[in-house]
Amino acid sequence: MDLETLRIQCGWSRNEMARQAGIDANTLLKAFRGQSVSMGTADKLATAISKKLGRTIHITDIEGLIVSR
Repeated sequence: MDLETLRIQCGWSRNEMARQAGIDANTLLKAFRGQSVSMGTADKLATAISKKLGRTIHITDIEGLIVSR
């Protein structure tokens, strides 16, 4: 699933998704635009989504998320 689909499943706005993940809203916007984000940012997103959905979401499960190495 892509980030937008996961966001909707969580019932979050983009700002709320950023808040729940503990990341800056502009950083989240980069992820939505297909720009690379750090491994730490990607991990924070996956962790927040996992907690909300009650199942494990791995970074590799988020289609279109580009992680800089």
